[in-house]
Amino acid sequence: MNDILPPESARWEWLESKVRTLMARYAYRNIRTPIVEPTALFVRGLGEVTDIVEKEMYSFEDRLNGEHLTLRPEATAGVVRAVAEHSMLYDGGKRLYYMGPMFRHERPQRGRYRQFHQIGAEALGFPGAEVDAELILLAHSLWRELGLQNVRLELNSLGEPHERKAHRAALISYLEQHVEVLDEEARRRLHSNPLRILDTKNPAMQAVVEAAPRLIDFLGPKSLAHFDAVKSILSANDVAWTVNPRLVRGMDYYNLTVFEFVTDQLGSQGTICGGGRYDYLIEQIGGKAAPAVGWALGVERVLELLKEQTSTVPALVPDVYAVIPSVAALPVAVTTIERLRQLGLSVQMHAAPAGGEGMGSMKSQFKKADGSGAQHALVFGDDELSRGMVVVKSLRDGVGAQSDHPLDSLADWASNLQSNR
Repeated sequence: MNDILPPESARWEWLESKVRTLMARYAYRNIRTPIVEPTALFVRGLGEVTDIVEKEMYSFEDRLNGEHLTLRPEATAGVVRAVAEHSMLYDGGKRLYYMGPMFRHERPQRGRYRQFHQIGAEALGFPGAEVDAELILLAHSLWRELGLQNVRLELNSLGEPHERKAHRAALISYLEQHVEVLDEEARRRLHSNPLRILDTKNPAMQAVVEAAPRLIDFLGPKSLAHFDAVKSILSANDVAWTVNPRLVRGMDYYNLTVFEFVTDQLGSQGTICGGGRYDYLIEQIGGKAAPAVGWALGVERVLELLKEQTSTVPALVPDVYAVIPSVAALPVAVTTIERLRQLGLSVQMHAAPAGGEGMGSMKSQFKKADGSGAQHALVFGDDELSRGMVVVKSLRDGVGAQSDHPLDSLADWASNLQSNR
């Protein structure tokens, strides 16, 4: 688990701001659920034989009442619980999004920590393929907004439970004939969760996996029509995709469409966003049956990819740095600074250094002003203040240029500065 400190935290704020703007454009509304949920929620929702439930959850017993609790390893189960608990679908479907920390006890890797952060979108109460496609288009639009390149979309369909059951039987029968090739993990999963074997990264098993029965060959006309509709909408919107028959995702709750956005620039952690349809999860955790589909992206991975591609992430810097040569100038200076902030400018005020006398030298103040990244310095000199003036000094374009401005006309100057951003 790691701290996120300035200036790195500015990258997070920039990404979150982009997400909020885009979610509003697609009419998705924010939902915030607890970090701690009953352990049973994740066992029922994710599946007892998933890696997350078996090995990765941070679970504990409440010392006061003995309740079994877990730090959320993902957010979909909590969102579904909240939707069911508050009867949110009584008046129709809901489009929701979230962002926040998740927790999994796994080996830390590049872009993966035991406390990690996800941003996700969920559309609940909508059965149609057009909503699957809308969510994929939403993620695709986010990559465009962020300036990300070389992110490819992989699709698959997991069909319906009866189709998966038929495929499961054929898959187990096939793998039993090649058990000598399977590693220990695959043998353990052979009868409990054989579909996950198809997602193995073990090179020694690739030939067997490639020749295994494909789930898509077991899909009936209705499932295939749903999948074809998703693909046709994406193609109509010039979104490139490939079908990956081995794409299964890590949770048991998926059916029909599943998808991942993948990059080759982050090594083994190439999936930056993934999701799919989960039409049976709401009923599975105790709610009234309703269809749903969603995705989640890994914030750390997306930011890592931005760094790899040297995409420009605007730094959060003040518009103005206030240089205050003397203590006597503080009342007027602080009053003026507050007025500028109320007008919408970001102003960093110089503060007296620890252990020193007065406000510090002009040289040190201008050094801090330059280091702040501000475009301008406002200098509240005693002589200028006695004339009702303040000095505006450029710190970037035309460095060194400066002029006197009447204190009572700084509002006009602030307005011009904002309009020229």
